Amino acid sequence: MLDTFASLSGLIASIWIIFGVYIAGKFYPNYSHSKQFCSELGAKNSPTEKLSPWINNYPLGLLFCIFGWYISYISDSLPLTLTGMMVVIHGIGTLVAGYYPMDADPYTKKPSVECKIHSWAGMFVLLSLLVAPICALFSTEQALASIGFTLLSILSVIVSVSFLVKMTKVFKRKGNTAGLYQRLAYGTQLFWLSGLSILIMK
Repeated sequence: MLDTFASLSGLIASIWIIFGVYIAGKFYPNYSHSKQFCSELGAKNSPTEKLSPWINNYPLGLLFCIFGWYISYISDSLPLTLTGMMVVIHGIGTLVAGYYPMDADPYTKKPSVECKIHSWAGMFVLLSLLVAPICALFSTEQALASIGFTLLSILSVIVSVSFLVKMTKVFKRKGNTAGLYQRLAYGTQLFWLSGLSILIMK
């Protein structure tokens, strides 16, 4: 039972975040999922500053850590162990980003200490799920070495990076779709994580 939960925790987290962000957005007047970042739900002095971390960052961070630990626990190869470690880092980054909120204005020129910590944690959150699929590519595990999962891992990295580049460009010119590209980039990473979760399900 515990093995099943641990192996599915990656899939559970991927589904959880969809509902968590949606619910938190309902309590944030005029919140735009296409324009605003997910982190703005927990930003300092936002209407959902206290709510968002408790329904998003904290449970999600725990689920990611459990899943990452489980991957490393069942691993017979260094690449898969590193994949698990990347997922654990992703979980820790998610927890830290929830505890330290970003500033209300993402364009502020003098970010607070909390915002700087949040930004660093966010960087690890993004990078960890870019590195994890790359590590998985070198795994000798039979299920992960399949052509299907190999293609999924490669496409996950390429597509996610392309959306992150678009997000950065839109953000710099203060466009209205930065939030959309963030969700597409992260959604691509979580789709890969869900695939991994299903493959190792016990």
